Amino acid sequence: MTTLADPVPGGRPGDVERAAGLAGELAGRGVHGIVLSYVDTAGVGRVKTVPTGRLAEAAAWGVGMSPVFDSFLADDAIVTSGDLGSPDGDLRLYPDLDGLTVLAGQPGWAWAPVDRITQDGRPHPGCSRTFLRHLLTGAQSRLGLEFRAAVEVEWAVGLDSVPAGEFAPATTGPAYGAARQVDLSDFGAGLLAACAAQGMDVDQFHPEYAPGQFEISAGALDPVAAADRSVLLRQTIRAVARRHGLRVSFSPAVTAVGAGNGGHLHLSLWRAGLNLHTGGARRHGMTSEAEAFAAGVLDRLPALTAVTAPSPASYLRLRPSQWAGVFTAWGLETRECALRLITGTAGLRDRAANLEVKPVDLAANPYLALGAVIAAGLDGVDREATLPGETTGDPARLPPEEAAARAVRRLPACLAEAVGAFRADEVLREALGARLTDAVIAVREGEIAAVDGLEDAQVAAAYRWVY
Repeated sequence: MTTLADPVPGGRPGDVERAAGLAGELAGRGVHGIVLSYVDTAGVGRVKTVPTGRLAEAAAWGVGMSPVFDSFLADDAIVTSGDLGSPDGDLRLYPDLDGLTVLAGQPGWAWAPVDRITQDGRPHPGCSRTFLRHLLTGAQSRLGLEFRAAVEVEWAVGLDSVPAGEFAPATTGPAYGAARQVDLSDFGAGLLAACAAQGMDVDQFHPEYAPGQFEISAGALDPVAAADRSVLLRQTIRAVARRHGLRVSFSPAVTAVGAGNGGHLHLSLWRAGLNLHTGGARRHGMTSEAEAFAAGVLDRLPALTAVTAPSPASYLRLRPSQWAGVFTAWGLETRECALRLITGTAGLRDRAANLEVKPVDLAANPYLALGAVIAAGLDGVDREATLPGETTGDPARLPPEEAAARAVRRLPACLAEAVGAFRADEVLREALGARLTDAVIAVREGEIAAVDGLEDAQVAAAYRWVY
């Protein structure tokens, strides 16, 4: 007879007993259900939930979920390629109890990220969270490198009273304006309170550029934890907004024209407790490894956009001269470059220096995006790559001969171009492995087909409330 003491392999040692204790504690706090959360290839957050009393059972044997979600599109259509899209088989969702969080914005619920495991206890090759973790483990064991990361979260706040599918900003004040902060001060205070109650440190919360747009930024964590926090933060923002009669969109392009919602990645390399992006002999204090990492990312940006900007709506945002970073250029605090080098304020540089990757949005699976960018950077480290000439100002205004000298070129202007670059990139395909590579290509091509013939406004509307 199988008992909770004899779980199917796939969980972490000691999790069953720990989960049993947590379940009792959570029940005493009025938590009735646990949200088990992951992100699919299309960038859509998917969940299953279990009653709190079933948490130990979930830790022992996981919770079933079909592998077909590897090939779901944003509109819930299913594409097929090889064994992708088959109705056969099953996976188990194992909660990571270290990430278990009581949801302040959803009374009665807690949340946990999951790893997707096969029924015989092996990591699922399509699990993006496992992919990121294994990549980090390999970098540490092979090169002694560790990473810290953060994901910026931008969103548009809309009125919930407008007709279904439409968007009307909940505040019409100026960009970064005090009027916006006042208009939505109750929502903002509720959101900050929820984040604090969940143990999520917020560095900044402010109105942004586009109509109704806001942003939260937070400090750097281990990349897996940073991706987890990005998913949890969006869950929290949605829930708090609903409680204030509002609706939020994380889509890259809520409307067809104007600035969109980014999900910029911040990354820094560390060894033995030292930040390699400062104190070095290379430009702006970079060490040779930090520069090589940045150069590796820069080299692969056209292919990376198939992962970091995965939606047809992403390319309504990725336009020149909108601070979206659509050229293969880098610069010190240059917000039009795809790679922005940040040294930090004097006195904080040993902690704050990092590299910002700008052509990223929140349609991206954050585990997959961070993993792909880190894989590109590690290839640069292995090759001892160097950065081309630095760019200042707007790369769109560079004379052609100067752009060529600095290897500055336009990133893909549509998803089809990005997929073509990804197909041709052996380094990224090898890093992701066959299953994730096939899923990325199949899902992106499915999204391209889904919007064939649509006008920009129709594309924006199709993805407005998906992410």
